[in-house]
Amino acid sequence: MHDRQMHLGVFVLGTGNHIAGWRYPGAADSFQSLPVIQEIARIAERGKFDLLFLGDSLVAGVNDHPSFTARFEPLTMLAALAATTTHVGLGATSSTTYGEPLLVARAFASLDHLSGGRAAWNAVTSSGPKAAANFGREHPRHDARYEVAEEFVDVVRGLWDCWDDGAIVADRQTGQYIDPDKVRPLDHEGRFFRVKGPLNIGRTPQGQPVILQAGSSDPGLALAARTADVVFSVVQDFDEACLAYRALKDRLPAFGRQDSDVAVLPGVMPILGATEAEAREKLNLLQSFVTGSNAASLLSLRLGIDVSGFAPDDLVPDLPLPDTSHGFARTMLAKARREAMTWRDLHNLTGAARGHWVLAGTPVQIADTLEAWFRGGAADGFNILPPYFPGGFDDFVDQVVPILQARGLFRRDYSGTTLRDHLGLARPASRFFADGRP
Repeated sequence: MHDRQMHLGVFVLGTGNHIAGWRYPGAADSFQSLPVIQEIARIAERGKFDLLFLGDSLVAGVNDHPSFTARFEPLTMLAALAATTTHVGLGATSSTTYGEPLLVARAFASLDHLSGGRAAWNAVTSSGPKAAANFGREHPRHDARYEVAEEFVDVVRGLWDCWDDGAIVADRQTGQYIDPDKVRPLDHEGRFFRVKGPLNIGRTPQGQPVILQAGSSDPGLALAARTADVVFSVVQDFDEACLAYRALKDRLPAFGRQDSDVAVLPGVMPILGATEAEAREKLNLLQSFVTGSNAASLLSLRLGIDVSGFAPDDLVPDLPLPDTSHGFARTMLAKARREAMTWRDLHNLTGAARGHWVLAGTPVQIADTLEAWFRGGAADGFNILPPYFPGGFDDFVDQVVPILQARGLFRRDYSGTTLRDHLGLARPASRFFADGRP
């Protein structure tokens, strides 16, 4: 048994992470179906996964990935799953650009209580500018979004800390319900937010819900190093992944943190077959479903430019990083340069896994590669992106997870009940009540 073990999350898009995964025989075709999501959660718990994660966006386009266009609001969905799951962590995206700290803090505190300590908030800055039109605003530039996010996350965490453990007394003999010495206002007055507090919900089972992030720009890495518990990364190349891993970890000591305080989980789409040829055939079938329009729409979003006017067989030129998401653009453009890719190649890459890493092979080959990345300093685990549900996820849980378990790289059972337990993270005390007094 190895002391260090992988963490595994599953990225849930009801129609599959492949842009046309819903067309695969037997695949689910809706992200608006409670039974579909419940089945995915059952598979995740059977596989002893740390986390089930729902992304989100605030816009819809008819040529986007099907699960981007029509989906449940993620916190509503996870509240339903809290009633039908017992161990797997429940993570969701909520925007720091188009949200309010009080509402975010209250919603995720509620989910943590409902789930018995399994909530996680993915703090994102909403890279897509189209969201602005739904809120009557101008979309802030990249660095400005992160300036807001820095304060937003601090306010949310401060609101979670406004209650101490044991503040709700409910003493039937004395009639005291709340100990006033264990609740305090936040009284935050900052550059972007003024929030009185406290929340109208007590301290959560985890002390604070887990914070997830995915930023890879300098401002994103700074925010993650200071506040994140889990960081999702976009990868295509082992050496680049190792450099990105260390770029984040090396920032931690400046905030009094160590490597084990933050888990880095690259996204990977595993496509399994009894032989490597069979896995490739499965990938080829999925790729045959990709249309020019849906892949182009998603690629335009990733690169921050309209790619429809480029000739498919032209080489992808050097392009500047967009004002949207740096992580996807940087990784995809680096791969295009490294492999002399055409626009057609980049369309296919985007259609397959939305810009994430695709890994096709036998269960042993998949396990070998994940182990090499884990041991080689590129990852603390992986965010698994099944191409379609439920079969693509069943394949990984039933065929790859047992190999990782046999090698001592992944748990055979849960040893705790909260997401912090799964991640090996301590339950934080309130910063305002460290000495027992506000």
